[in-house]
Amino acid sequence: MSLLNTIPRMFSRRWILTTALVIVGAAVCVRLGIWQLDRLAGRHEFNTHVLEMRALPELDLNISADADVAAQEYRRASAEGMYDFANQFAIRNQVHNNEFGYHLITPLRLPHGRAVLVDRGWVPAEGNDAPSGWSRYDVAGPLRARGWMRLGMSESTFGGLSDPTLSPNQSRLDFWNFINFERIAAQIPYKILPLYLQLDPTPANDEPPIPFQPVIELSEGPHMGYAIQWFSFAVMMLLGYPFYLRKQFV
Repeated sequence: MSLLNTIPRMFSRRWILTTALVIVGAAVCVRLGIWQLDRLAGRHEFNTHVLEMRALPELDLNISADADVAAQEYRRASAEGMYDFANQFAIRNQVHNNEFGYHLITPLRLPHGRAVLVDRGWVPAEGNDAPSGWSRYDVAGPLRARGWMRLGMSESTFGGLSDPTLSPNQSRLDFWNFINFERIAAQIPYKILPLYLQLDPTPANDEPPIPFQPVIELSEGPHMGYAIQWFSFAVMMLLGYPFYLRKQFV
């Protein structure tokens, strides 16, 4: 039986369900391949943005606080001012050398009446489960903080827990799961910029708070390989199925 004669049998009552499953399976594979190409395009866009920001000179937030800083994530920046330890808070579930702890986030008051949040780094969980323990990390000012500008998050990802809402008798949260500027701004009595500074790590520094900078991988990742794989599965289904069906009638 030729392949041409096999095509009508693909849509016969006996084989129509199997044919439909093959077509749906191939369509799913094609959609997954397109999804991987979309992720690859997003990766290219992200890499280009990071490289462009890294190529820019350091931004002085004392001078350029009115710039569109929200569009300049990963650009180096600095700010000079006084830390406001009374309004600092901690980010949960942070790890350093396989030890759980927190990241201390402290507002740095700028001369023009606003502030920028500064991720001062990791502190161990032991002894820091209440704000009263954080005073040991206070430093005198004024000082200049240098690091990378980062944006916060408005919602949890990958099924993470969202931060609780304030109860009627609460005015603030001392511990957060992520930096949500809109909500955090509600408990700080002055305006904060829509970014935070991730301080530069200090070589051989093992005294908390220990600044942290994530390693950013500027590669294409595995997305192109995955896309080719999914498209190959679709082709194998659509071309292999008629040959399989043909053997059933030999």
